[in-house]
Amino acid sequence: MWDDRYKDESYAYGKKPNLFFAEQIEKLNPGSILMPADGEGRNGVYAAKLGWQVTSFDLSEEGKSKTLSLANEQNVIVDYFVGDFEHLQFENSTYDAIGLIYAHFPADKKSMFHRKLNNYLKPGGIVIFEAFGKKHLAYNSQNPKVGGPTASDMLFSMSEVIADFNNYDIMLLEEQEVSLDEGIYHIGKGSVIRFVGRKRS
Repeated sequence: MWDDRYKDESYAYGKKPNLFFAEQIEKLNPGSILMPADGEGRNGVYAAKLGWQVTSFDLSEEGKSKTLSLANEQNVIVDYFVGDFEHLQFENSTYDAIGLIYAHFPADKKSMFHRKLNNYLKPGGIVIFEAFGKKHLAYNSQNPKVGGPTASDMLFSMSEVIADFNNYDIMLLEEQEVSLDEGIYHIGKGSVIRFVGRKRS
């Protein structure tokens, strides 16, 4: 699916970063950041432009190709891995931040993947998270152009986020209606969960 989505010359979700991610990453001093499900790299490349050392991964070779092209266009470097996160390994306590932007993992794996990501973050590190919440089903049923999973168990609730990141100090946690204008697959009003947390240990 993702190779098919990313194979076109245009960028499926645009070249500009997600607004919430940009707003939050600009508050932090650059370090090392892990970007799961980074797709065509709009967020990872933006972090690199701010001076971050970026490691991205996704399932799609096409996504990697588009990311490297965008990074070259912006004169930055992104280290990009292709593969299923279940089989990818990174060094524990390596990253200063993790950017989880519309990283909708399979329902039976998403909590396990969040715990795995927790291992890669340094104590004191920051998670920046934005993804569609369970209320979003009412939005994408009316307007498919806004995108997002159509299965409730792939969407998020605030209680799930609290449970998955229970060793974090919550800096921000909210459910918001947003107007998305990201490429051709995130267009219109939707409902998102936003979370920023600092890892305690």
